[in-house]
Amino acid sequence: MKLSCLQENLSRGLATVSRAVAARSTLPITQNVLISTDQSMLKLSATNLEIAITTWIGAMIEDEGSITVPARLLTEFVNSLQGDRIDLELSENGSSLLLTCGRAEARVNGTDSSEFPPLPTVDDGTSISLDPQVLKTAISRVAFAAATEESRPVLTGVECKFLGSAFSLAAADGFRLAVQHGVLDAPIESDTTVIVPARTLNELARLIGDQTDPIQIVMTESKGQIMFRSQGLEVVSQLLQGTFPNYEQLIPQTYQTRAIFDLPDLLRATRTAGIFARDGSNIVRLQVTPDPGEEFPGKVIVSASSDEIGNNQDEVDAEVLEGEESKIAFNSRYLQDALSVLDRGKVVMETTTPSAPGVFKHIDSDDYIHVVMPMFVQW
Repeated sequence: MKLSCLQENLSRGLATVSRAVAARSTLPITQNVLISTDQSMLKLSATNLEIAITTWIGAMIEDEGSITVPARLLTEFVNSLQGDRIDLELSENGSSLLLTCGRAEARVNGTDSSEFPPLPTVDDGTSISLDPQVLKTAISRVAFAAATEESRPVLTGVECKFLGSAFSLAAADGFRLAVQHGVLDAPIESDTTVIVPARTLNELARLIGDQTDPIQIVMTESKGQIMFRSQGLEVVSQLLQGTFPNYEQLIPQTYQTRAIFDLPDLLRATRTAGIFARDGSNIVRLQVTPDPGEEFPGKVIVSASSDEIGNNQDEVDAEVLEGEESKIAFNSRYLQDALSVLDRGKVVMETTTPSAPGVFKHIDSDDYIHVVMPMFVQW
């Protein structure tokens, strides 16, 4: 193998695939990156056996070939270089990679590419196309609500439903639920539901960046794999096996109190209360009260307290208030997470009793809903 490419492109390619490199593994070669030539392009691949990332970069190929080398070492060396062009050449015995950039040279010992785990391919499954920014937004609003503990593996994933021309992403960790609905570019051939690890989707969202080219998604339930493909990039992941909870029955269909707030004001008050909540069981209390004689029909009192450091209280006007006075308490981080992803305009909060879940959503759209379980406190 002998080729040359731009240092900037190689650095960017290595940064892309490095997220799939195993941090610790009983199979040491998964800490390597696979370097190979593919149709006049330089192909970089990495896998931790759960997710595989492959990217292609432009290169001048003189001789074909392949090798695997330690990913971290190669990435740090390439990032330290200042020249434009970098030359890569396989040693005569094929056991090391020679790199030259200006007057800088290095020889990195590698492992034969035949020992690298076979990269999964997903070409014969159900396929759909999706706008990358629509997918990225959906992931950012849902994936954070997935569980991080492995006690119930299925909850560490995001349920992805593709039905007709619609799709939905849902995640829950037992304390909160996030659901995002959207529309596909074109109807899917056969309705499909899969559970994708939240880690995979978070990596995908990071890789999408500002991309505008459509993302092709190919799923094979029989193989238990899903692939996301865009220009110069492929991400393949194992699917999670199991049955996702029927979350529809967890979403309250009625409410006793419905209030609409200015999102930035409520988020600011919640974050301020979170400073005091950190040392007080991480609880933020919300008390919605009608205030008919004032400019606004009601308000919410946002408060938190700690025996050790003190307490705080803030008020936010409710622009619309339906129903009766209500009191409810939430985990501070869960409440801030829910409000942060709504990211614009007005927020609707619906509650029934202090012991029933609270619902948060946009005032002008039903495409996203967030349900948070309450904390039990003495009022």
